[in-house]
Amino acid sequence: MTRPLRILGIETSCDETAASIVVRHEDGRGEIISDVVLSQLEEHSAFGGVVPEIAARAHVEALDGLIEEALSRAGIKLSDVDAVAATAGPGLIGGLLVGLMTGKAIAMSANKPLYAVNHLEGHALTARLTDGLGFPYLMLLVSGGHTQLVLVKGVGDYERWGTTIDDALGEAFDKTAKLLGLPYPGGPAVEKAARTGDATRFDFPRPLVGEARLDFSFSGLKTAVRQAATAIQPLTEQDIADICASFQRAISRTLKDRIGRGLARFRERSPALSEPSLVVAGGVAANQVIRSTLQDLCNEHRFAFIAPPLNLCTDNAAMIAWAGLERMAAGLPADPISVAPRSRWPLDNEAAALIGSGKRGAKA
Repeated sequence: MTRPLRILGIETSCDETAASIVVRHEDGRGEIISDVVLSQLEEHSAFGGVVPEIAARAHVEALDGLIEEALSRAGIKLSDVDAVAATAGPGLIGGLLVGLMTGKAIAMSANKPLYAVNHLEGHALTARLTDGLGFPYLMLLVSGGHTQLVLVKGVGDYERWGTTIDDALGEAFDKTAKLLGLPYPGGPAVEKAARTGDATRFDFPRPLVGEARLDFSFSGLKTAVRQAATAIQPLTEQDIADICASFQRAISRTLKDRIGRGLARFRERSPALSEPSLVVAGGVAANQVIRSTLQDLCNEHRFAFIAPPLNLCTDNAAMIAWAGLERMAAGLPADPISVAPRSRWPLDNEAAALIGSGKRGAKA
């Protein structure tokens, strides 16, 4: 690289509409010049979850204006960017269509290369943008749609070590909140209620704990919460707080076992690394109990614990832009204008599907 590279990033995979301008300097350092995110929380809160059709229409209404604002905040024109990066999957197909088609139109009209980015790769590479982290490292992705433990070996080179066999962790939080009558989004609501609860009142199960494989399961825990809540109805505020605290305790103990085994495996495979790193990404990474558990695990196993700023853990366009820049710097080719969005798109294409697949690809 003989000069800084600037790229426009677009993210529309779920219920955040986002645009960003990111620069990669000659020394490999990344810099976020502008990052604009519009949340659709109010549009979906009445339904207790994301409604795909509403999300897609909201993206259509907002995206052009957000891109203009991102360029304005960066103080540049569209002709000044070197490429366009847009999320092409996985996610809600309507939202993906809006973002990718917008990216295609901009790339064609401005004669810029297009990078169709895997949303999960954006999360996987964020720590290199924020902390300049070198390869390899271990990443725990915990969000509403994904729970995965991934070995990040290089740009475009990922090895999935574990994934959920049913519900994602964020989904378990949202469904637990809905069951208890707490507002959407469920993660922050459960965490807030748990602060005044007794975490030892309910002994909820910890699925797969003790097994050698590194997969996750949360549907049984969700069922146990429903059974406990049904047994003591009508629920008081203290009952809800105790259930939430006990739920979080079960999650913490589950992650301690699952991730602890992953850290030990990483040590065995990369003994030459004096201080390996665990990166956490995804919206659930904002939960302070989970962060504390992971920090304690890393201290125990002598790992560096890296948690990007909260605004870069949730869905954002800066991570999509950075993933595009990483692919440019690695000499990977741009994508053809015919590239299609993918509602299912595993980060590790070699990993076998755990719960089947269909026309859209592997379910998990």
